[in-house]
Amino acid sequence: MLLSPSHARRARTALSFGEDRWTHDALMRLAASHAHTLATLGLCAGDRVAVWARVDPATVIALVANALAGFVSVPINPSVGASELAHVLADASPRVLVGEPDRDVPLPVVRVDLSHADAPWPHAPEASAPALVLYTSGTTGRPKGAVLSHRALAANLDALADAWQWTADDTLVHALPLFHVHGLALGLFGALRAGAGLRLLPRFDAVLVRDALAAEGTMLFGVPTMYHRLVEVAEREAPMAAALRRARVLVSGSAGLPLREHRRIESVTGRGVFERYGLTETLINTAVRVDEGPRPGYVGRALRGVEVRLVDDTRHTLDAHDDTTLGEVAVRGPNLFDGYLHRPDATAAVRDDEGWFYTGDLAARSADGALRIVGRRATDLIKTGGYKVGAGEVEAALLEHPAVREAAVKGVADDDLGERIEAWVALREGASVTADALVEHVGASLAWHKRPRRVHVLEALPRNAMGKVLKAALQGAAS
Repeated sequence: MLLSPSHARRARTALSFGEDRWTHDALMRLAASHAHTLATLGLCAGDRVAVWARVDPATVIALVANALAGFVSVPINPSVGASELAHVLADASPRVLVGEPDRDVPLPVVRVDLSHADAPWPHAPEASAPALVLYTSGTTGRPKGAVLSHRALAANLDALADAWQWTADDTLVHALPLFHVHGLALGLFGALRAGAGLRLLPRFDAVLVRDALAAEGTMLFGVPTMYHRLVEVAEREAPMAAALRRARVLVSGSAGLPLREHRRIESVTGRGVFERYGLTETLINTAVRVDEGPRPGYVGRALRGVEVRLVDDTRHTLDAHDDTTLGEVAVRGPNLFDGYLHRPDATAAVRDDEGWFYTGDLAARSADGALRIVGRRATDLIKTGGYKVGAGEVEAALLEHPAVREAAVKGVADDDLGERIEAWVALREGASVTADALVEHVGASLAWHKRPRRVHVLEALPRNAMGKVLKAALQGAAS
């Protein structure tokens, strides 16, 4: 199972938040007590429990309690819109909602008691039992609930602990939401399963991250936007550079970290950033191992127990290891989800009879099997004038220009080319550059057919809560 009484390591601090600290034993006992409270309300293992996932100790206790007792957590983004909230609650049909919602919800609300820790350990769930239902972003329709089992989470976290040499001696500085794989599965459950410490920050703030790393942190999980902001400070202020330098492992995920940011961080800290690659439905598929050193531009090789292959448009395997040939990433292994809740049709569309999950992500593969992600097959494979171009490589070229802070590229319908390459950029403060100059810059870096035909300059690119660019919102965002 994912968590058990054996994870109650008594002397080690499991969770710190502000000035408050809980040992593993204290945390587990609070969770067991909360699980008992839910049981007295008539909940049984397998029942779904919505969790209003604010970043605070009560949310941690609620999520850990559900994992201990076999209740299935349905984390809710506290900033969710009314329509999406209604959809998730109707689709998941949770028995109760745990937390302190800022609005009326159509089901009983249970609050976590952080003062009561006197209850028997709950009966452990089966490894095959569902642990989480995580709702996808819904970019192609209503959000779908991905069902993840205890076995999938445990296998994946153990493989990551191996890749990152994650042990009970580590303390993870955590400034991510608790309703995504990155912050919930990796950050919270990963730290607890490893017996490590978790320094939970109420929000991402460069000063809070700096102080936590300087005081006790050995690991930091972040997204590219966070690392961009941290290195901006580190280039001006020595204490931030020193704090980042102190960390044993800096991990970036949820989107690609630009090569320029890799170089800036290494320049001011002497340390590199390790990237990994995963999805809600698959957890983490590949990661750069700490015993091999950072590898800018790559998300590493398949984790232990995970199979990865590239396929063409007909889902036939591509054997290329030339770091050039693009294919869709397909994965198979114990890390995969059980399927979409109530959606066997949607599950069958992305997983075949042999257990391969087709991610929709495009990548090239190096000689040793490391992946280089270039974007989404649906939005980032641009077919222009008879060529196939990955939007990610054009974005990377744009980010190499000193005036460019952010860049996004997509294909736009074109009567002559089929699709033309267009780019949207945000410039660094005080910088100035013409669209023609950026086109010339890309043309000098890549093959000429990969240059953007139009460049739009924006104040900032639209992004979601995890820092991913919302490309669907770019079309109407012209300069």
